[in-house]
Amino acid sequence: MLELLKYDFFQNAFITTLLIGISCGLVGTYIVAKRMVFISGGITHASFGGLGFSYFIGLSPMTGATFFAIVSALGILWFSENKKLREDSLIGIFWSAGMAIGILFIYLTPGYAPDLMSYLFGNILTVTGEQIALSGLLCLGIILFFVLFYRPLFYIAFDKEYCRTHHLPIQRIDIGISLIIALCVVFCMKLAGIILVISYLTIPQAIAGVFYKNFKQLLIASAVISSLGSLIGLFISALLNLPSGATIVICFLVFFIIARIGKKLLR
Repeated sequence: MLELLKYDFFQNAFITTLLIGISCGLVGTYIVAKRMVFISGGITHASFGGLGFSYFIGLSPMTGATFFAIVSALGILWFSENKKLREDSLIGIFWSAGMAIGILFIYLTPGYAPDLMSYLFGNILTVTGEQIALSGLLCLGIILFFVLFYRPLFYIAFDKEYCRTHHLPIQRIDIGISLIIALCVVFCMKLAGIILVISYLTIPQAIAGVFYKNFKQLLIASAVISSLGSLIGLFISALLNLPSGATIVICFLVFFIIARIGKKLLR
């Protein structure tokens, strides 16, 4: 198994998987605590519109996906905060609109778009040095954000009205976390794919929640579980020649089942 680390492409995959695992573990904890899991799903599927549009005009698919993800994240936040539409309705609108736009532009693009399949189902073994650097910057930025704004994030996640009465900068933090979620979703696409990325942001946190209730403990445990499960899934997928994203999610599911059974046996 360790012989795989001799290859440059697997070293790139290993480093990126670790970085994304930490990022998703932290961000996913906030998402689960605030009960906004399907917002990440809406952003993920909305970004597919950017993939299709970028491919149609000849740009990097990641560029379009990032733009669409950020616009959808801020759009959902703005409309829901201003009571223009219900949050669940907004998620459905951005979700379906993004998928429809992506499919339309893929259809209009001459020829076949095989490289888009890796964004749908994930293929971590194709990451580049540039993507490693961006994943590293994202991971560092997320860690710093949670360290600097840990207490406001904690209050916003569990009691937003308390934050308003104490004049905390809710809007700025909401914008910041929305941008982080959007970027995290885009980078996670390369690992798990659009179809599975929502699992990446929820299952490790559910596993951590079996054993911990404290928010700080959940953040740390989720990051560890997310990274560990990702790396195990990566090695298994490489050894058995299986899709990396699906294998990682299956590992998370196995961990979750073991955690639940183990918790019951320990009672």
